Amino acid sequence: MSFYDAVVPAYLQMLNSLTGLLTKAEAHCAAKKIDPSVLLGSRLFPDMLPLSKQIQLVSDFSAKGCARLTHTEVPSMPDTEKTFEELKQRLAKTIDYVKSFKPEQFEGADVKDVTFPTGPDKTTTLKGQQFLSAFSLPNFYFHCATAHGILRHNGVEIGKRDFMGLT
Repeated sequence: MSFYDAVVPAYLQMLNSLTGLLTKAEAHCAAKKIDPSVLLGSRLFPDMLPLSKQIQLVSDFSAKGCARLTHTEVPSMPDTEKTFEELKQRLAKTIDYVKSFKPEQFEGADVKDVTFPTGPDKTTTLKGQQFLSAFSLPNFYFHCATAHGILRHNGVEIGKRDFMGLT
């Protein structure tokens, strides 16, 4: 398996599945007469980030992960989305961005150094394989699963097949 094949399809699968989850969440709000901002601001626990931020972070970890692994410019995406439609547009832009990468851009990326921020005034450097498996993908999947959990906790009728993008 190429390094590209370990990275890009994983990101795309979940970005697409989250788009579907947001569509179902939006329909749930309409059917139950719930103000969408309530669901978008929902958290699993008071000290956790809300649904909207979980989606933004999923977008960030996938786009920035690809950029860092390929040593291309890291995209800047301000967190301004306040509606389901805006979040779905952000996911669509992220999907297009991730799809724009070519397999040859990832050649040797598994052994190249990747330096990334890990705090306000701190950076960490890891080899690409370690960056992907110990930082980028775990964070990406954490925020995907948390978004799914927030929606399920709030009554949106979704399950594991939805999370996997198989519906």
